[in-house]
Amino acid sequence: MFHTADSLPMNRSVPHATVVPILAYPDVRKAVDWLRETFGFTERLQIAEHRAQLVIGGGAMIVAEYIDRERRPTEGADYVSHQIMVRVEDVQRHYEHAVARGAEILQPPVEHMFGERQYVMRDIGGHRWTFSQTMRDVHPSEWGDEHVVLKQPQGDSRKASG
Repeated sequence: MFHTADSLPMNRSVPHATVVPILAYPDVRKAVDWLRETFGFTERLQIAEHRAQLVIGGGAMIVAEYIDRERRPTEGADYVSHQIMVRVEDVQRHYEHAVARGAEILQPPVEHMFGERQYVMRDIGGHRWTFSQTMRDVHPSEWGDEHVVLKQPQGDSRKASG
């Protein structure tokens, strides 16, 4: 039903990613500059002043002036309608860079029992971001209970390390 990264059809008008979050900001150009400088995104496509596509590693996102014309975002909005997770190679280095750029940190880097080291911050549009570094391969049964169910293992032929 869904494309894998390898089976995505080519369309040069959209980012080549399976998941593409769309985040609304009151000032798209300001948000693009901030996301590029603070997190290292690359702007892929600019659509006038009201929309842009950004890429980072194998991921992508769209920054839009609005999603709902009647409810435009305000700068520094304090509501949580979503959270974006971005996997990085070195979460400590990324965290230090974001702090140096003035990012609002909600949780400093913490290593979790599920094998990820993560920090959480809020950006200039009020959006929450989790930056995550894989520290080790952990099966969900090692930290979860009967309410944690792995329904579709990753189709990766590499051997798990650990």
